[in-house]
Amino acid sequence: MTKTWFLTGTSRGFGREWAVAALERGDRVAATARDASTLDDLVATYGDAILPLTLDVTDRAADFAAVARAHEHFGRLDVVVNNAGYGQFGFTEELTEAELRDQMETNLFGAFWVTQAALPFLRAQGSGHIVQVSSIGGISAFPNIGAYHASKWALEGFSQALAQEVAGFGIHVTLVEPGGFSTDWGGSSARHATPLPAYDEFRVQMQEARAKRIGTPGDPGSSAAAILRVVDAEVPPLRVFFGASPLGTAKADYTSRIATWEQWDDVARLAQG
Repeated sequence: MTKTWFLTGTSRGFGREWAVAALERGDRVAATARDASTLDDLVATYGDAILPLTLDVTDRAADFAAVARAHEHFGRLDVVVNNAGYGQFGFTEELTEAELRDQMETNLFGAFWVTQAALPFLRAQGSGHIVQVSSIGGISAFPNIGAYHASKWALEGFSQALAQEVAGFGIHVTLVEPGGFSTDWGGSSARHATPLPAYDEFRVQMQEARAKRIGTPGDPGSSAAAILRVVDAEVPPLRVFFGASPLGTAKADYTSRIATWEQWDDVARLAQG
């Protein structure tokens, strides 16, 4: 059955690849980007099947207007994908208030506002699928990207609560948690705090560790088949990794957490009295 998508951040990376995959199979896509002209080639290729929309997701009123415009244009929304976001690099001591707030405004609040805007339409039709693009960084954490982790951990928390809130309306929620992919996340779209010399040596160590952990980054184009399988599932997952590396990272992280909680369980019980 043909699906209608609302997809943010479609100028490049996952957003663009997923928009193309949806359009190629005959779906309809309301595609947003800060600069809608980046979608001109898709409009030329797919015509009326794509509705390009200029959108800065940090603008709540604009989010509501864009979602309403998409629903009015296509008549329904089946898949709402919150993909817009970027990576903020910087150790905790290096980050400014503006850098931290901007990261949260885009990665967290942008997704929150689009989700709020879409819910009345999905509830009214008794179906829908909200896909939140999180990260392995939404359940684990590494130095130098603490602001990014804060935004994605918050996204994970509200989305898990959301899934329980809307299940009775026939709405599904999925958190897609990619590992390392060759997107522009760490490239020109990334932002970097002013470095403090005290962290220079550790910064180099972390860059080397990250390269080793990720290995060869995945191809965003290859993720298209994966996202289509997720949105077509009768019972889609709440969480799903994209890429080969995240599962090993998650297993190691959760094994360590459980071991620590068990080791300090006597203190937990002591606190209860």
